[in-house]
Amino acid sequence: MSLTVAVQMDPLESIAIAGDSTFALMLSAQARGHRLFHYLAEDLNYRDGRVWAQARPVTVQRVAGDHFRTEAPVSLDLGTEADVVLMRQDPPFDLGYITATHLLERIAEQTLVVNNPRSVRNAPEKVFVLDYAQFMPPTLVTRSLDEARAFLAEHGEIVVKPLHGNGGKAIFRVGSDGANLSALIEVFNQTWREPHMIQAFLPAVAEGDKRIVLVDGEVAGAINRLPGAGEIRSNLAVGGSAVKTELTAREREICAALGPELKRRGLLFVGIDVIGGEWLTEINVTSPTGIVAIERFDGTDVAGLIWDAIERRVGERQSEDAAERD
Repeated sequence: MSLTVAVQMDPLESIAIAGDSTFALMLSAQARGHRLFHYLAEDLNYRDGRVWAQARPVTVQRVAGDHFRTEAPVSLDLGTEADVVLMRQDPPFDLGYITATHLLERIAEQTLVVNNPRSVRNAPEKVFVLDYAQFMPPTLVTRSLDEARAFLAEHGEIVVKPLHGNGGKAIFRVGSDGANLSALIEVFNQTWREPHMIQAFLPAVAEGDKRIVLVDGEVAGAINRLPGAGEIRSNLAVGGSAVKTELTAREREICAALGPELKRRGLLFVGIDVIGGEWLTEINVTSPTGIVAIERFDGTDVAGLIWDAIERRVGERQSEDAAERD
């Protein structure tokens, strides 16, 4: 099966190829004989029912500083000329991101969009996870300083983070004395219009924050991310380091609870974050990462598993279309 794959992502010049999951997916697609195009979310256009982008044919190679070659851009109709769209631009999950999901939703019946744009829009990382509160640490979503103070008094230490943040940015630990809590809530309220997420601080974060990747609802692999010196954040983007890991019984229970719903929603590539082997903190669906580190530590070709799932979905669609024509 040879597919035309349009990759909606950030500029190729900006990626760090050693650990970038989208780049790994592009390499894997190319090795399978799929044809790649690259475009930015801001290049999307709509007119008369069509959605298209000025996209560049691209080839990739794992050579730092010379990792891609592009051709002249073409007007690529994403509904009729692409088999797959990978929606892989990084957050923030802002109106630009949301608008891109609305546009791609218009071609999702014709072209497989990974992940499903409607489901991505309806499942932001720190909101979708609230559906699984039984697995979460004590959590408050609020803009209220009084509510934050009451939550701190109940739990002793807390973490405050933006509801739509990403990559470990703007995550603050507040001690039992509440020093700077009022100033922090004031800054958050001035910076973001939405509520903020406040959670009980989990000391187990010192032992790592596990990223578990699920492909079409099934566990594909995991890594444990350790925080750097003087940090509570273990995200690789802010200096965390990855180590080999195994899943606990509780983590397998979490994955079993999430898997069927992820599959039903068309969330084919998902990364969940679990602290202390038991506390689910995020369900990452916008542009999850971690597949390169997983392959490095346990040899699992997660990119290949993702393409297996994509090809299977495309094949099922083609069979359904053929049956309808008959």
